[in-house]
Amino acid sequence: MMAMMSKPGGSAATIEQDPRWARVLARDTAADGLFWYSVATTGVYCRPSCPSRLANPKNVRLHGTTAAAEAAGFRPCRRCNPNGLSIAAGNAVLVARACRLIDEAEEPLSLAALAQSVELSESYFHRLFKAATGVTPKAYAAARRAARVREELKRSDTVTQAIYDAGFNSNGRFYATSGGMLGMTPSRYRAGGAQEELRFAIGQCSLGAILVASSARGVAAILIGDDPDALARDLQDRFPNADLIGADASFEALVAQVVGFVEAPHIGLDLPLDVRGTAFQQRVWQALRDIPPGTTVTYTGLAARIGAPKAVRAVAGACAANALAVAIPCHRVIRHDGALSGYRWGVERKRDLLAREARQI
Repeated sequence: MMAMMSKPGGSAATIEQDPRWARVLARDTAADGLFWYSVATTGVYCRPSCPSRLANPKNVRLHGTTAAAEAAGFRPCRRCNPNGLSIAAGNAVLVARACRLIDEAEEPLSLAALAQSVELSESYFHRLFKAATGVTPKAYAAARRAARVREELKRSDTVTQAIYDAGFNSNGRFYATSGGMLGMTPSRYRAGGAQEELRFAIGQCSLGAILVASSARGVAAILIGDDPDALARDLQDRFPNADLIGADASFEALVAQVVGFVEAPHIGLDLPLDVRGTAFQQRVWQALRDIPPGTTVTYTGLAARIGAPKAVRAVAGACAANALAVAIPCHRVIRHDGALSGYRWGVERKRDLLAREARQI
């Protein structure tokens, strides 16, 4: 392939008129791999997203390949590594390595040990891990351990055996965290959630009928639809072994609070949530809760936010599995072309929610 480059000695005006220079100014990561630029005063060439101080355009040349830049006498920048992994890709590799260490560890790893394993400072590693996965290293480890516990409870003969097979070295340590992991006692979980009680009530809001259900830990479901009976059946399908209890007047006050949040999202929803899902779903749902009201993100963008850019379909599946409408705002995710499809409670409701959030910014 013939290398594209600006002519040697080209004027600053020539460079500034080239649309590629605008991408350098923006440090556009999407331009990485499409072209490179070199700086005469430093003798190095960089990728467009290089975080180094921007060069004077009169000293810049643009190249179509790294080979062309090196043939012109420039060496690769040590900061952005233009002939290797980008900073973002390198960070993703480090986070993936840390995730594998967490997954394979028999005992919880300290933040210091994880940071040391990837040769980063604790504070920088913590920020990097959360930016890539949407959760802290500690929360990720807890979610992975919870997943192992759930798997072992399904196949182990006793709860005690499941506890030790999942990597806990004492019953006491496990029972201290089992409620947060399972949403119920281990014995109830092994029985498929039998005897768990969910209080629920159905009200009305501008979007139609709304069902709110709560366990002892917090709000476990917020469902929206046209038919109240269909919502009750949906709740039963989601929690097939739970005892569903029609709530009293005090619980209906909680429903009113949720309805108020639907009508005016800017007031926030200050209620404890009983969020149940796999480690991956938890990452997606946490990333959803980090999207500010009045803004949207694509499924591809959401996948990138959790450090899994190739898992777009899985991200869409996690959004579809969300049982907490509006509290976990999956309505803020749109297709790459701006279309609003993919909302389990209806596209019109999605459009309405986004419109009212935009009005209240």
